[in-house]
Amino acid sequence: MLEFPYPANEKERLTSLAGYQLMDSGEEKEFDEIATIASAICGIPIALITFIDEKRQWFKAHIGTDFTENLREISFCTHAIAGGEDIMIIEDATLDARFANNPMVTGPTKLVYYAGVPLINEDGYALGTICVLDQKKHTLSPVQIAGLKSLGRQIVDKIELKRKVAKLEEANQELINSNLLIQKFASMAAHDIKNPLANILLTSQLLKRGMDKNEDERSLKLIEVNISSTNALLSLVDEMLDYSRSPSQLIARKQKIKLKVLFERIKELLAAPENFAIEFHSDLEEIHYSSIAMEQILLNLISNAIRYNDKAKGWVKVILTEQEGSYQLKVEDNGIGIAEEHHQKIFENNFTLNIADRYKKKGTGIGLSTVKDLLYVLQGSIALNSTLGKGTSFVLELKK
Repeated sequence: MLEFPYPANEKERLTSLAGYQLMDSGEEKEFDEIATIASAICGIPIALITFIDEKRQWFKAHIGTDFTENLREISFCTHAIAGGEDIMIIEDATLDARFANNPMVTGPTKLVYYAGVPLINEDGYALGTICVLDQKKHTLSPVQIAGLKSLGRQIVDKIELKRKVAKLEEANQELINSNLLIQKFASMAAHDIKNPLANILLTSQLLKRGMDKNEDERSLKLIEVNISSTNALLSLVDEMLDYSRSPSQLIARKQKIKLKVLFERIKELLAAPENFAIEFHSDLEEIHYSSIAMEQILLNLISNAIRYNDKAKGWVKVILTEQEGSYQLKVEDNGIGIAEEHHQKIFENNFTLNIADRYKKKGTGIGLSTVKDLLYVLQGSIALNSTLGKGTSFVLELKK
């Protein structure tokens, strides 16, 4: 293996190169045209636009040769990007100690002449070259050298523009996704608000009847339930408002969550029927995660488990464990189950099974799609395992 020089900032250079996604990006007419112009200006048959990663030199454009890449260790351009000069010219490679034994010189290609201009981006990293090569000697005039350098700057301008356009498109897509997520989130949260509101209405009605009969002790207990539900509702609304103002808070506002407090809060908000048991299991006392996301995920999955359960004694078990780099959340129930052909569709927006729940109401198709969207933003995942008539299990990976 031939020894070759590395740029002083090689690690940073490779990171910068990766950000452009240029390697193996395919040929493009505009780069081919620049290489053609380089060949014509210099009067040299072979012209390349190359980019160099850790091991390879890949040709974005190649005029006068069918080759599309080369090993970095035998590439002339490897020396050009490490030299720190605005152009590297080798008039006779057979007489240059660096290249005299190079397979590109001694082998079938029999290269003699090379002139390469490093493609230096706006951060100062040499990503590759525009170069011309031949099997015989040449001498470039100052005008030809200036022309080759000018073409090099045009290439850098093009790749910088392409990178900025890609970033703008990515930012625009994130904005679109955020807006859709807000709409879905608001719809689902509005549905969740109905549970504590129903508690408030019911307990208020019972409270009035109790007070009429002077059952003070019972009335005080009902008042406590009323206050608890009201506080839970106000807290949920406050979180909704915070998130609607800034979707980024979903990620940025990760905090320590006391699991015992969280689980009690979920139970209060859901108010499960008497024949339904909600079990929480975890050896952890707290986790570091987005509180609002965790609440919405649990509320949706558990409320679905309650609504779509036809057993005399229904149950849902929530199991939270810790793994390296993530938490695993498992929510399983003994409900009606989901047919296998619907396992993927169930996460699509507005998709429903068209089945009435225990309250004789049909779903909106918003909940599970919102859970999946929340997990996407938080770089998590959700998997489904279900048997029709026996129950369903959701397994979520929550990135720390």
